[in-house]
Amino acid sequence: MTRIERPLYLERLKALRGKPDIKVITGVRRCGKSELLKSYISYLQEADPEGNIMYIDLMDLENEELQEYHALYRYFISRTKPGVHNYVFVDEVQLCRNFEKAINSLHAKGTCDIYITGSNAFMLSSDLATLFTGRYLEIHVLPFSFAEYRAYHKDQDLDESFEKYTLQGGMAGSYIYEKEQDRNGYITGIFDTIITRDLRKKYGLRDDSVLLKTADYLLDNTGNLISPNKIADTLTSSQTKTNHVTVSNYIEYLCRSFLFYRMQRYDIKGKKYLNTIEKYYMVDAGFRFARLGKRNMDYGRLYENMAALELLRRGYRVYVGKLYQKEIDFVAMDDQKKIYIQVSGDITSPETMKREIAPLLSIRDAYPKWILAHTGHPAYDYEGIHIMDIARWLAGEE
Repeated sequence: MTRIERPLYLERLKALRGKPDIKVITGVRRCGKSELLKSYISYLQEADPEGNIMYIDLMDLENEELQEYHALYRYFISRTKPGVHNYVFVDEVQLCRNFEKAINSLHAKGTCDIYITGSNAFMLSSDLATLFTGRYLEIHVLPFSFAEYRAYHKDQDLDESFEKYTLQGGMAGSYIYEKEQDRNGYITGIFDTIITRDLRKKYGLRDDSVLLKTADYLLDNTGNLISPNKIADTLTSSQTKTNHVTVSNYIEYLCRSFLFYRMQRYDIKGKKYLNTIEKYYMVDAGFRFARLGKRNMDYGRLYENMAALELLRRGYRVYVGKLYQKEIDFVAMDDQKKIYIQVSGDITSPETMKREIAPLLSIRDAYPKWILAHTGHPAYDYEGIHIMDIARWLAGEE
């Protein structure tokens, strides 16, 4: 399999090198956490040739005896060297019961630079503060971006690549399969493992049928405003009896596993966050196609999902905008700026253009306003709104 350098994450790791915190690499299953570790280790071997690099993959049968936390701790302590930088890497750390005791004790010694990865269900962001009592930094990894997809599939036309990426997504492990059926089987296998093994085990679920159907509902309604009540009513009417409390809990589990990302609504006029009815975006469009096929395909919604994840990837805090009765797809913020964004599949018709542009023109402040659409053209401005081809924007060309 071709290895693609992922500079966004690699540079973050380089910047954290030598810092006293435990570095925890999180992300959905098979998004490239282990490969990122290997790329970083390759960098260290060149940047610090005298460094003492200690790497353990607890999935490897040869390391089975290290799946006990005392043994894991003794393994690294016995191999720590004085007078050099000691780097500790543990892949699939959750396979060691009470691993946090070994890692925290090792960290307390102050002699090692520590990096760990683990299965998403056991390395949730919400768990890290409890496990490591505030002495950690999280590096959150997403599946391949469109730019990374293009780097992997060299020499493809931009628009051709975009059409394929829209359906295949960024789960790079699927790229080795030539047939669509096999790619979908790989991605569906990841999805099923998260649902039927990770989440069912972590939360002690006796039956995962409601969880699966809740996940399918979210996949089929990406970009729509979602309420647990509506999902519960829909499932109950189709002979899967449940209630809004159960559905709300299951949505939380799915978000904690990084299969979905919740986008809170933001009142643009009142400049406040709203806690009712949110949107949920899947971690990768490939899950939708692999799981549900082309049923009820709405490319505009898929582009919206791709834009949401790309904004997160680029470091923005992302919200759904509300202005009176109008909706703005995204309000993207960082420490320096705010951007209002509409996403559309096609804006060639005057009616569609008018519909997409109207909410942006209603905003009275001076922050940038964008439309991302599948235009096939270079960027241009219209009534003060910057309009970009979504494929070129995702590729980093605009």
